[in-house]
Amino acid sequence: MELLLLHYPFTFLFIAFLVLYQLNPAFRYFCKMTFYKLWLFTLSIPVIMISIPRGRNMENMKFLRMTFLPLKYIFGLKIVVKGKENLRTKKPFILVLNHQTSLDILVMMEILPSRCMPIAKKEILYMGTFGLACWLSGVIFVDRKKREESITTLTEVAHSLHKENFCILIFPEGTRNHGGSMLPFKRGAFQLAVKAQVPIIPVVISSYRDFYNQKEKRFTPGKSIIQILPEVDTVGLGPDDVPKLTEQVRDSMLTTYQGISGMTNGTSH
Repeated sequence: MELLLLHYPFTFLFIAFLVLYQLNPAFRYFCKMTFYKLWLFTLSIPVIMISIPRGRNMENMKFLRMTFLPLKYIFGLKIVVKGKENLRTKKPFILVLNHQTSLDILVMMEILPSRCMPIAKKEILYMGTFGLACWLSGVIFVDRKKREESITTLTEVAHSLHKENFCILIFPEGTRNHGGSMLPFKRGAFQLAVKAQVPIIPVVISSYRDFYNQKEKRFTPGKSIIQILPEVDTVGLGPDDVPKLTEQVRDSMLTTYQGISGMTNGTSH
């Protein structure tokens, strides 16, 4: 036995790895999440190389998006998109999505329209190659600790939406929510939509609880439903209408979230 270990140490390590991967869910979770991060950082390198000659440009997002698409097959995730017809518009709009985990990036790439610039927390900018690839792809970074600076950035975006004809993607909860519901929405996305007089298109991602749980260290193959809701018009609305608009959109998204998450679990609502 000792002789075999000396001659074939990597074979035994590989077998031990496979056994542990199959028998230990926590180890499997760790391996998958490590692979996910390594994939993003590594595949961001060719995105950077392709994007640098073009400079910072939202058209580079299609290269970044391509790096995510194979992951659903690697992880065994089935992503079902409903309401695609609600994204068939050529005018600017604000896309709002619920935020659960880092897997949201993988899922949102499934429906990300062309000429769409996500708004993300500034911390992502400093995430090595992935942060640089995001910057080159036109992602707009805001510092959540500097409210005035964030407002200035969103105001500039509002003035550019019609002129440059693009759309914006925002997670209005502002942070990840592992609680199986939705956090209160921040009003930035809705203030932006009202200021620019562009519609809001709510997008709801079903709960991941059947196949992913960070606390339980569980990540298995599974199914995620994306429901794209009809646009919410903002023409004629003013700053005073923002609170009601925010709650209206959140209520419709929460109702949809509860419905499609029940469908994912095989129950009806």
